[in-house]
Amino acid sequence: MADFDTFAGTLLEESKRFLEKAAENKNDDAAHAAYLHASLNLAFASAEAHINAVAEELASHTEFSAPHDKGVLLEKEVRLDNGEFKLKGDRFYPLEERVMFIHRRVTSQPLDKKTQWWSDLGSAIKLRNKLTHPKDEAPVIRAKDVAAALTAVIECIDAIYRAVYKKPFPAAKRMLQSKLTF
Repeated sequence: MADFDTFAGTLLEESKRFLEKAAENKNDDAAHAAYLHASLNLAFASAEAHINAVAEELASHTEFSAPHDKGVLLEKEVRLDNGEFKLKGDRFYPLEERVMFIHRRVTSQPLDKKTQWWSDLGSAIKLRNKLTHPKDEAPVIRAKDVAAALTAVIECIDAIYRAVYKKPFPAAKRMLQSKLTF
């Protein structure tokens, strides 16, 4: 698991570095846009990777042994097979649903959806979807929106870490500052 955690962290650092590179290339429209696109997509790749790592770990605990729990955590379809529930094939859940599920199952409390990061995460997902599934015209992706998206992703991961591990997400203290220098 440690190697996968390192990979998830690397994706986050790459996202932050591409946001920095976008700022360094403000005068080159093509480079600026490309760096923003890369930053936004990597932010969500990192979010998914972090949530998957936490979910995989939780799925190994006995309190999450019910097929429906494992189905959500491991993104598997739950079906009846010979009178019992079994995991079959893939079934992907929206990131927000998995975050809410993990939070509620671990804390027994619903996630506070009135927090700023939750609202910003919803906006970030819409922005990512405009980039990933463009319709009619190319989306306008602005640096401030990517910064807000990346911040929301970091705060989302932090909220899950605080719920599951009872401590902050280590990378949260650096927020948008990358450790990378490429």
